[in-house]
Amino acid sequence: MVTANALLHGDAARLLRFSPLEQPVALQLGGSDPGDLARAALLGEQAGYREINLNLGCPSGRVQGGNFGACLMNEPARVAACVSAMRSAVQIPVTVKCRIGIDGRDSEAELLDFIETIAAAGCRTFVIHARIAILKGLTPKQNREVPPLNHARVLRVKQVFPALETIINGGITSLGQAAELLRSVDGVMLGRAAYGNPWLLHEVDERFFGEAPATKTRLDYLEGFLPYIGEELRQGTPLRHITRHMLGLFKGQPGGKRFRRHLSTHGNRSDASLEVLLDAMALVA
Repeated sequence: MVTANALLHGDAARLLRFSPLEQPVALQLGGSDPGDLARAALLGEQAGYREINLNLGCPSGRVQGGNFGACLMNEPARVAACVSAMRSAVQIPVTVKCRIGIDGRDSEAELLDFIETIAAAGCRTFVIHARIAILKGLTPKQNREVPPLNHARVLRVKQVFPALETIINGGITSLGQAAELLRSVDGVMLGRAAYGNPWLLHEVDERFFGEAPATKTRLDYLEGFLPYIGEELRQGTPLRHITRHMLGLFKGQPGGKRFRRHLSTHGNRSDASLEVLLDAMALVA
């Protein structure tokens, strides 16, 4: 996620850089000015992104101060104008990620009205976090855990708007749970579950897309990842920006704690090289 202002007034080339190996990649934008968002969306399309997503779910105070994120659920007409402007600027899909509500606007009827307004502006895909965002009194971390889950409200969106693509997010911890939800919605987004245990994803292609069973081990995947990491290091990316996302790869496995501890301790050094990861891999080999 990057703000429209950061792209328009900062180093857009650096902020938008990604490896072709990462495709398909979506660019999530933060902002509330239709013109700025349209120009930022065009930069994203020109950089090769396959989708532009508007952030309507982040509850942080800093984000609220910039008048974007979850607080925009209070302004459906403004959001519709933003979506319309972005759609006019690009050929790739413009999607929305939102909550099921915010404090003071947290009923099912209000969510359905919100979805209807944004859909009328041309948005066909909604990624919905099945919790309200409490904008006053909770931290962003607490907003991912404290407000109760309400998956039924997201399923209701799909029932009322069957032609829209509805993707559910929030509190989904297993592929079995995902499969059950996919009987009622079009997609499932895994966040913290996959981040904390990336190995959760290794059966996804087999289970949901009919691919052959995965035979690679965790170390096999890391071996295949090494050329990408080496190129990123040459581009100036600190090792910690990569290794922090794989700390849970060996969760529950022999040597897993040593792997995590080694990366946490040595990967955070400013001069950390690929040798740090190779040494961590040796601890679980």
